Amino acid sequence: MRRLLLLLLIGFAVSLTSCRNDFDFESRTGGLEFSKDTVYLDTVFTNIGSSTYTLKVYNRSDKNISIPSLRLKKGTTSKYRLMVDGMAGQVFENVELLAKDSMYIFISVTAEVADANPTDFLYTDQILFGEESNPNHQKVELVTLIQDAYFIYPGRVQNPDDTYTYDELNLGVDGNGNPITIRGRFLEETNPMNGNELHWTNNKPYVIYGYAAVPSNKTLVVDAGARIHFHAESGLIVANNASIHVNGAHSTTTALENEVIFEGDRLEPGFSETPGQWGTIWFTQGSTNNQISNLTIKNATVGMLVTGNDGTPTPTLDLENIQIYNCSNVGILARTGNIEGRNVVINNCGQTSFAGSFGGSYEFVHCTFANYWPTPNQTAVLLDDYDGSVSYALTKANFKNCIIHTSSNFGIVLKKTGSTFVFNFNHSLIKFADFSNQFINNPLYAFSNNALYTNCLIATNSTVNKPDFKDARKNKLIIGQNSAAKGTANITYSTFNDILNNPRNGATDMGAYNWTTFD
Repeated sequence: MRRLLLLLLIGFAVSLTSCRNDFDFESRTGGLEFSKDTVYLDTVFTNIGSSTYTLKVYNRSDKNISIPSLRLKKGTTSKYRLMVDGMAGQVFENVELLAKDSMYIFISVTAEVADANPTDFLYTDQILFGEESNPNHQKVELVTLIQDAYFIYPGRVQNPDDTYTYDELNLGVDGNGNPITIRGRFLEETNPMNGNELHWTNNKPYVIYGYAAVPSNKTLVVDAGARIHFHAESGLIVANNASIHVNGAHSTTTALENEVIFEGDRLEPGFSETPGQWGTIWFTQGSTNNQISNLTIKNATVGMLVTGNDGTPTPTLDLENIQIYNCSNVGILARTGNIEGRNVVINNCGQTSFAGSFGGSYEFVHCTFANYWPTPNQTAVLLDDYDGSVSYALTKANFKNCIIHTSSNFGIVLKKTGSTFVFNFNHSLIKFADFSNQFINNPLYAFSNNALYTNCLIATNSTVNKPDFKDARKNKLIIGQNSAAKGTANITYSTFNDILNNPRNGATDMGAYNWTTFD
């Protein structure tokens, strides 16, 4: 009896299964819907793989379907790659899709500029759903801009175990006498692929892998309009007795055609404001005569790292019309540096926008040091003299007609240990909201001391002496007509145009920008 009952149950289950059509698929071409008619894969450099993009395909019908053919129009010769149902390829057959269901197609590309249309440098293809001979076939366009570039990267040698040994730069020794090295190489004047690597032009972008170094007694010249892209953990080193001259100029269009831009090599819009994508521009001890104008640095770990000076009274680093944004650590980190800057703008840094540490000599005029990084303990300007020894004395730190403001309470942090700690803020707007009065007896923050703070405006909370930035979190630091910085600068120091090349006439404004009426 029990056996009979078991047989009846099995038979009933088989009969139910035979009646189901859940997994019957009807071969069909047409009737699909797509999340996009055209997939734009953002600009890539020649022979460098893109990110992966997605296309969603919908079956809105009540029937399970089998797509007889899903393929790239260019077939196996296409530079695009697809991933469909976990399978990689360019041609697929009988792709099944359940009723009222959807699937993802993942798309990437690696192409050369020679593969692209010579008139617009676009590389295109199509994903075909069904054969083109079938009048019901459907298609989705694929479009990518391929950008040619100069590539600068360290050489490598293959080892017997199929690993590689890369060229390295010697950075000295650690405390135990062990060599400190970093992957990279010196730039060459007669490189067989790139020609003169000590002259960066605006003919096409430069892409840096590892650290590119300017050799001793050489100068790297960067032309107006040059675009420099750094891969992860990459950067530029200006060596002892070496120099860099960045000759950017004011632009007349939103394309910033004359600005020099240093940023990462991820060109997708999602990475346009992402901090920490690459390393730093490193001015080592003894680098000299560095002159930089109209340069924007974005998304580095440290925008500029200055580890010493050339030992002369002349500034090691002369900056004019500089913008540094979205550094995961510091915008400019100077250790015993010697820097002069005009129209320097820094914002959104994980720790501080400018750090004059280990002493040094600094002079900034009409600069905007902001920091709206979304944490409660960042600052805009930090000064210290390390252990207070003569070697690390702060011999000068002048801030004239500057704005120093943050989303946190303290725009400045001053740490004095030795006897020589010389600083002055002159006609500057400074955020300093000491709600708990923890610094009320600290002479470094005696804002009534005219020798330290000459005609300064102190923003003691979020409503007093506001700079009225257009949108600080988005690095739009131009000031509006309600800014406390409007018309309160010392005209004696206003001898040059603002960072947008607008003349400073009449009563001038603190910071790098003249005020304007916001759109």
